[in-house]
Amino acid sequence: MEQSQYLNGYTSATVVAATSNFIMVREEPFTHTYRTVIRLREQGALKLCFGFSNTVDSTWEQGTIAWAGREGGSWRIEAACIADGGRDQSCNYNEGTLVHLTFGGTGTRDVLPGEQFYSDPVEICLPDGHDLMFSWTLSAGSGASIPYNTEQMLVTAYDAPGFRAAQPNEDGFRKSDNLLVLPSWIGYEKDTVQELVFFGDSITQGVRTAQDGYDYWVAKIANQLGHSCGVWNLGSGWARAYDAATDTAWLGKAKQGKDKIVLCLGVNDIDIGCRTAEQLMTDLQDIVHHLKNHNPDVHIILCTVPPFNFVEEREQIWRTVNARIRGLSLSGVDRVFDIAEVLSQPAPHEHLLQRQYMSSEFDPHPNGLAGTRIAEAFLRWY
Repeated sequence: MEQSQYLNGYTSATVVAATSNFIMVREEPFTHTYRTVIRLREQGALKLCFGFSNTVDSTWEQGTIAWAGREGGSWRIEAACIADGGRDQSCNYNEGTLVHLTFGGTGTRDVLPGEQFYSDPVEICLPDGHDLMFSWTLSAGSGASIPYNTEQMLVTAYDAPGFRAAQPNEDGFRKSDNLLVLPSWIGYEKDTVQELVFFGDSITQGVRTAQDGYDYWVAKIANQLGHSCGVWNLGSGWARAYDAATDTAWLGKAKQGKDKIVLCLGVNDIDIGCRTAEQLMTDLQDIVHHLKNHNPDVHIILCTVPPFNFVEEREQIWRTVNARIRGLSLSGVDRVFDIAEVLSQPAPHEHLLQRQYMSSEFDPHPNGLAGTRIAEAFLRWY
């Protein structure tokens, strides 16, 4: 998404990925409120701004409903507000802290298919250790409407029918499941010495780590780098390199990375995407070319494909792709971070994730311990 001139001096306020990999499709018109509790990278007096993109970022499953670049429908922001969400991830907020968002001075906003836009800047003061509550009421007609993220919930969220954006308590709300409905970008005014974008799939997003734990590798890297380094997490569950190679909304967000972009893709291309090694390498090369053509000075860090317990043909594709990535065969890649080396079992079983890093007995998504080890290795290497 293109950044407005007045947003110079802003950086991502959270490590939570708010990418979209699904879209609401309803038989009837609806009005519904979505409320999310988010830890920001800093507290205190903050000037925030929110960016919105009415386009699906990446493909879900086989792409029958949601695919990269699918435009959202027409819908309406009836009200949007923020407040001090406290420390307990409850649906309530601290009274007296509610601040309404505006869009060109107006509290409502009609959203068009494929549109990208920003809120007006808004100020709030959060006590140390307190979360931000973001709450908005949206309405839409029947059919496809609002893009959102349908992966496992990494933060606590609530939803309720009707106009409840400013409601101070939990009456009528339920805990959301696989339903993260947030702006595409939450930014705050901050001078930084460096900006990093992490661009990948569910492993980058942090899927299967603890809810509200901020236990994934991108979050831990951001924490160690400190507030002087901006970090934007663009991980999206079930995303593929070929999604990004289409050069639509998702990659458009990554193009905002003015300093360094970390690419960690390939698992879903090899798995559900059934891509050959050559197809995957071509898609990765296209991504790098798009990013470098947009900004020749941006520094591209390409990760090897993490182990995901592939066997047979998929294992061979994984091995071939990683050998080529390690061999710096892609033009425009500045450095390679070998994330697979951190996570893999010793040879000849390097295609398998170390068991201590498994999120469950049968799920090779890296857990919180893996997040720690990746972050440690990345920061030593970085």
